[in-house]
Amino acid sequence: MSFPRYPSYKDSSVEWLGDVPAHWKVKRLRFVALLNPSKAEIAGLDRDTDVSFLPMEAVGDDGSIKLDRIRPIREVETGYTYFQNGDVTVAKITPCFENGKGAAMRGLQSGIGFGTTELIVARPITTAVTSDYLGWLFRSTQFRKRGEASMYGAGGQKRVPDDFVRDFAVACPDPDEQTIIAIFLDHEIAKIDAPMTEQRTLIELLKEKRQAVISHAVTKGLNPNASMKDSGVEWLGKAPEHWGVKPLKYLVNFQSGGTPRKENLDYWDGDIPWASAKDLKAEVLGDTIDHITENAVQSGSAELMSAGSVLVVVRGMILARTFPVAVAAVPMAINQDLKALECHDMVEHRFLARLLQASSEESRRRIDEAGHGTNALRMEAWTSMGLRVLPLKEQLAIVDYIEEETAKLDALTLEAQQAISLLQERRTALISAAVTGKIDVRGLALYAAERPDEPEKKSDHAKAPSSPRFFNRRSAFGDSPGG
Repeated sequence: MSFPRYPSYKDSSVEWLGDVPAHWKVKRLRFVALLNPSKAEIAGLDRDTDVSFLPMEAVGDDGSIKLDRIRPIREVETGYTYFQNGDVTVAKITPCFENGKGAAMRGLQSGIGFGTTELIVARPITTAVTSDYLGWLFRSTQFRKRGEASMYGAGGQKRVPDDFVRDFAVACPDPDEQTIIAIFLDHEIAKIDAPMTEQRTLIELLKEKRQAVISHAVTKGLNPNASMKDSGVEWLGKAPEHWGVKPLKYLVNFQSGGTPRKENLDYWDGDIPWASAKDLKAEVLGDTIDHITENAVQSGSAELMSAGSVLVVVRGMILARTFPVAVAAVPMAINQDLKALECHDMVEHRFLARLLQASSEESRRRIDEAGHGTNALRMEAWTSMGLRVLPLKEQLAIVDYIEEETAKLDALTLEAQQAISLLQERRTALISAAVTGKIDVRGLALYAAERPDEPEKKSDHAKAPSSPRFFNRRSAFGDSPGG
């Protein structure tokens, strides 16, 4: 079924908002909420009073908050953003804003919280707007897209200006109807989020299965009945008795990369791929985000690596989380954070890539914590790491097996990702339709159960419906809102 529309509409006089229900009021947000209330409100409190502390990672992109950190006021009153129960926060810095980080604050220690300075705080004027409705407004496409367009700054430091939030036009029914809409969205979005969570869990399980397939094949082989012996290397364990072990440095030649001078325009935007850590998201790399010219190579500012080279990241923050490995499908240059490994005759390049994928945990044990939070492989320790050596014919058979099995797992992963994308589209459409009055949810609810002003805190967060008795119809979200 489709969701119904309101009986009558009027022109909102806001181009992007269009028509709104005839009884709704359109106002700038500064007339329905106070932005960034003053810390002077708590000047009289004992500075040893414990309050909640929320760094950015404690604020979810689903309206959730984690309330496991407590600090006395004296430790956080300077240099952090202040808020209270009932306030609504929204992240202002990229990419947190675009990802939807923000929440209605509830369950704060002593009713008070402090958090990252990258939050904008809106305190609802209770006669005009409720916290929950304002929270859903902040998660709407209309607010997010226009906020993104208003950002100032460069690169990873772009921010949404406070004035954008103050001047943002909101369409509001009376607070009672806002409550109905908010409870409707709590209920319906929870029903969308649940299968999204299941799909994300499935993707993680498929990822683990994929890694297990690779690791088992390159360290144990394909014959379950093969006679095994101990490798003498702790992380490798037992392997077929005809396999050997050699340090990585005896299997490959290492090639280093570099970055041509950025100010020399003759070196950039050419036809030659130039790989950096941001490119190593694929296992086979046929092109890169950045490109250099033949002049850069001829000048010695960069060196061309041959097709079939195995590329690894040897320095950078990415090593704190993972150990990317890719095979260069075409000749390309690399930057100084990468190494290119050119295989000797005893190892096939695709097999080496799989070996290094299987060794990712062991490789990351050989990382130094350098200055300024940058990680780097301890090269002597890493190149001395023992790897399996086996006949080339067996290497090729293992590579073929891995490619066949991982293709099946990748297809399942793609299906799960596509399901998440569809659910996310539906989620976004429903929120936007509800808070702009494109659908009328009043008839879908039995407004018999009052929702308390201060429900239990939303923490670590399942957004279940406030009352299971609230809805008297099953959801029909498979249809387009208002269609």
